[in-house]
Formats: sequence, structure tokens, C-alpha cells
Amino acid sequence: MSALSNMPLQAVLPLSAYDLDDLKRSAERSDQVWLHANCFAVRDKKGVLSSIAKGFAFPKHFGMNLDALYDCLTDIEARSEADQPGIVVVLESLPESPLFNGEERDELLDVFRDASDFFAERKIAFRIFYSVHKISKH
Repeated sequence: MSALSNMPLQAVLPLSAYDLDDLKRSAERSDQVWLHANCFAVRDKKGVLSSIAKGFAFPKHFGMNLDALYDCLTDIEARSEADQPGIVVVLESLPESPLFNGEERDELLDVFRDASDFFAERKIAFRIFYSVHKISKH
């Protein structure tokens, strides 16, 4: 049984409750698009958006703002040959720092929730897993 089979088609969940490798294998076995951004080395919103753009292979014209993020997310196409078309997103080690606080993280995750609603209307699974990395002020 797949790690994805018992969860809602639209979800924003903490990564800590799942094994990253198992999620990736489940996405691959289900023919779902796998998108992974590791934000461990960044401290601010620009760095987070840059990590996402790189990890998700966004076009060079990506505008580095939340509106552009939504536009690029909703341009992603699920594999039509999949039994249950879907997209699995992993946002690993989002920073918690003075330059990227909880409010900014919530705004970012809200964009992913809005994209999830977009895909739900099209009957495409869109699951987001995220983790947070606390950065000291030093």
C-alpha cells in the first residue's frame, strides 16, 4: 500500500509525520509528479522562492513573488496516464528566522492551499508536505 493511498487528495501536511523516501517512491509508483525544494541553506523569502523555482524547474521568467508562484504552480500538468493524476510537493526545511517568520511561511503555504483548490476543481490530487528549520539569530 502506498503512503499516499490513505490521505486526502488535497492536503497540506507536516513532513515530519512521513518518510521522504517513501513519499517519493509512492509518488513514482502512482505516476504522480514529484516536486521537491530544499530550503535548508536559505534565510529569507527571496531564498525560499529561489529554492522553489530551482527545485520545481520553473521558467527563467519566474517573478519571485507569491502571485508568480501561484501562476507557475497552476501551470504544472499532472500525468494524464496516471490512474489518479496528482502532484506531490515537498518543501523541506523552510526557514524560521527573523527574515522569514511564521506569518510569511503561512502566506507561502496559503499559495499552495489556493493551488490545491485549483487542482481539486480539476480532480487532480495536490499534496504538500513541509518541514521547518529554525535558524538562530546569530
